[in-house]
Order: sequence, then structure tokens, then C-alpha cells
Amino acid sequence: MPSLTETVASNASPQHALRTCSSGQPRHRHSRGFSLNLLFSICLPLFGLLLGNTAQAQTAEIRAIQDSVIKIYTTQAEPDYFTPWRLLTPRQSSGSGAVISGNRILTNAHVVANASYVQAQKHNDPRRYLARVLFVSHEADLALITVEEPGFFADLEALAIGDLPAPLQEVSVYGYPIGGKSLSITKGILSRVEQQVYAHAGSFLLAGQIDAAINPGNSGGPVIVDEQIVGVVMQANAGGRAENLGYFVPPSIIQHVLTDSEDGQLGGFPDLGFRTQNLDSPAAKAAYGLSEHQNGVLVIQVFDDSPAEGLLQENDVILAIDDFAIADDGTIELSDDVLTDFKHAIDMHHIGEDVRVTFSRDGREREIDLPAQPALQSYSLVASEQYDEIPEYYIYGGVLFVPLNMNLIKRWGNDWSRTAPVSLLQARNEWSSPERRQLVVALQVLAADVNLGYHDWRNWIVNYINGKPIRDFDQFATLLRNNDEDNVVLENENGYQMVINHADAMESQQEILERYRIPSAHSPGLFPE
Repeated sequence: MPSLTETVASNASPQHALRTCSSGQPRHRHSRGFSLNLLFSICLPLFGLLLGNTAQAQTAEIRAIQDSVIKIYTTQAEPDYFTPWRLLTPRQSSGSGAVISGNRILTNAHVVANASYVQAQKHNDPRRYLARVLFVSHEADLALITVEEPGFFADLEALAIGDLPAPLQEVSVYGYPIGGKSLSITKGILSRVEQQVYAHAGSFLLAGQIDAAINPGNSGGPVIVDEQIVGVVMQANAGGRAENLGYFVPPSIIQHVLTDSEDGQLGGFPDLGFRTQNLDSPAAKAAYGLSEHQNGVLVIQVFDDSPAEGLLQENDVILAIDDFAIADDGTIELSDDVLTDFKHAIDMHHIGEDVRVTFSRDGREREIDLPAQPALQSYSLVASEQYDEIPEYYIYGGVLFVPLNMNLIKRWGNDWSRTAPVSLLQARNEWSSPERRQLVVALQVLAADVNLGYHDWRNWIVNYINGKPIRDFDQFATLLRNNDEDNVVLENENGYQMVINHADAMESQQEILERYRIPSAHSPGLFPE
């Protein structure tokens, strides 16, 4: 096909030719008909060439990308936290991914979470190839998988990781949503960039929002601008309050995870071990010694054994993280168009690096370096949702005891925030301490003679065992197993008690396990040998 410059006169650029078509006038009245015919004869082919070239360029771009977008099939068998010795019925699901450097496929963590079998399928290839999970960051909802079949990646081009698009820039979303087997491409606009709660693991990280439709199966698919990955689709808007809103993991989070994966060991995103509240009240700012030109957030909790212990204290005001000044609403400025929570400045550090913190104490400004360390599970009494792990449990006297975590709470279904027991939900708002790191729940009673009188007790938080405060589940299980008193007295914070005779509990244990077809009285690894 001739180029556009070969079609028009040698002294006319394509832009000049288009302008001529729209603004040229005949020089002589008697030649008007001839001139119009001549103009049309030149303009129509030019428009056709322009449209054809544009379409060909778009088609070439799509072809360059679509072969690198992979459909992922998984068989997932999740543990049942109501009966923690067994798995739920395995289910099949699918997601999307994109080929990146190193013969790796980038996808969502939730696509392969709790997966016992993973397969990958190339565009326009009916065969499914066995895949292997290389690295998972549940916190960032990202995973890397690979296919070891020789030649699988030979005809696939690795996509580069690009930069975060500007607000209102158009992006393309590639993936394999439900409703068909072929690759789907939708377009949308980047409408917002800010910290969001990631639905998969409940983490609070930077995310991009787009107005493209996101459906099941799209998860893990790339968000593309200029043939580069600028995001990984992770979730759609929940609750039906808005239409066509989707969220993606942005490049900064992707790059953090890729760097973290280099040694094969999950470091995760650091936590300095303090919690804050916004300080936008003028009276409160003055009370904590700030001038009217100073802004920051108020420290309300510093955790034991954290990087901040002994260096920060309650009522300090954090003014800046590194070079990012913190506004009184807790935001920092990433660019002229993007504001987000100051936590992002900490998130971008890797484990072992120093984070510079500028703060005010009693009106005096100070500066310290805190080491970036992994978040401690003990920061909250209710641990966040975990994946690819075996649930802990202990059966004593026919009573099933488990630690309280979000896996258990979410077992009440998609509407868990309203259907789970109130006492369990309220515990999510409590901080932990060295003396109280975890809560223990008497989840259900397996009816037997040893526990007569308690058959209808369930979802009951236990705070004391024989008068001793319970620190965590391991300590509780050890105290039960090593008990040398006649009775075990379990008590909650309101004084209600459950009393079980220790000799009867030991004598009836095997019979109860056989009656309810339970393989073991406790989870593997609960008592190290």
C-alpha cells in the first residue's frame, strides 16, 4: 500500500492535504464543477487511507497484546473454618493474566489462592497447560505463575510495566470475563487514584479506578496503555451502588511486588507500628503544639515490639514521611493531580530500609529514622484473612476451640458484616497487647455426656482458663493439654463459666472423635514434637 505522502503532491504534507479538502476554493467560476470533482477524487482516497492506516495500527497493537494475555483455570479447595479439619467442596474458577519478563505470568493472588490445580491457556489455543505458582503477595493481590512446558513462551512477547496514566486518560482492559471463551477488550477512563481497601486480603494500598466494566474472569487481566501494563485488574465496585466501576493494582505496587519476589521470599509491605487519626481540628492542632501553618496526623497507638516502640509515643504529631508533607486530612501529594493517604509513602519502602519520619512533640519538631519491618500479626486481636494455610483448632471435652480471625468471620457468607455474631465483629476494633495477642472462641459443642448443659453454647469468646488470662491460642491449647487440676473452668469477660471435668474429657476424647468422624483432636503442628 502506498504511503500517504506518495498519494498527494510532493509539496503537500498529509495535514495540508486535509486542510485543502476542507478549505480549498476554485480560482475560476467556470471551472467549479471540474474543481469539486477533482477535490472529491483526491479527498475520498485520502480519508480512506487515513482510516485504513489507523485501523491497521490499532489492529497491530491489539494483536501484539492479545497473544500475551493468558486465561488461567484453577481448582480451589478452601478450608472450612466451621469444621477446620476438612475442606470445602472444590470449585472451578477462571481468571486472566499477562506474560512479563522471565517467562512469568502476572495475575491476581485471588485467582490462585487455595488452588490445588492451576492451568494456563494461550489466545486461540484450545490446549490447557499445567501451571505452577512462583510467588504470591496476598496483601497486594498479585501472583506470579509459570508454565514449564517447553516452547510455551516461545511465541509470546513479554509486556513491559509502564507508568501510572494521567487522570482522564483512556486505558484498555484485556481479559477473559464470563459470558464467552474468547478474549475481551474494553476501554475506560482513569477516573481516580487513591488508597483503597483491597477486597482479597483487606489491605489498604494505592489503587486506580476506571469506568470500564469489570466482570468475573477479568481478574488478573492487564490494564494497557501504549502496549504497556499500567495496572492489573483486581475487583469491581461492590454493593450495586455504582455501575461500571473497576479497580486495578497500579504500577508502583506491581513493581514493589516484583522486586520483593527476586529472592523468592515474601517480605511484604512494611508497618512502622503506630496508628494515627486525622488532625483537622484547629483546636486540637493548637492543643498538641502545632502552629497554624503546620499540618499532620496524631499518633494514638504505638505497638510493643514494633519499629516505633520507644521512639514515637502517643500524642506525637507526624508531620512528614521522607519528603512527603502530610496534610491535616492525612494525605500526601504524589503529583499535581494525585493525593493519597500518607501510608503510601511507607508502603513504597522495602523491608530493611530506613523510613525518615518528621514529627512534633510538645511543639518541638524532631526527625528520626525507623527501620521498615513486616507488620506484626499482633497489631490486631483479629488477624486478617489468610490463604493457603491449615486452620488451627483444638477439641477438648467435645468443645471445638479456634482462634478468632477474619477467615472465621467471613465464613458467615458474603453478608458477614451483618450475619456474624456481634461479639466477634466488635473484636475487630480492639488493639492487641503483649498480654492479649489473640482471642479464643468456643465455636461449637459436639454433644456428649462430658459436656452436658452446654450443648447449645456456640461462638463464645473465652477470656480465662482456671483464672489465668488467655494470651493467644497456642498458650490456651498448651494449658488445656497440660492441665493437672480436676476441672477446667473457662470464663468470658462477663463472668459466664463453662466447667469440664478433666478426667472425663481425656477419657471420652477418642469416642467423640469417632462419633463425629474427626481425624484428630487438634490441627497439625499445634503441638511441636
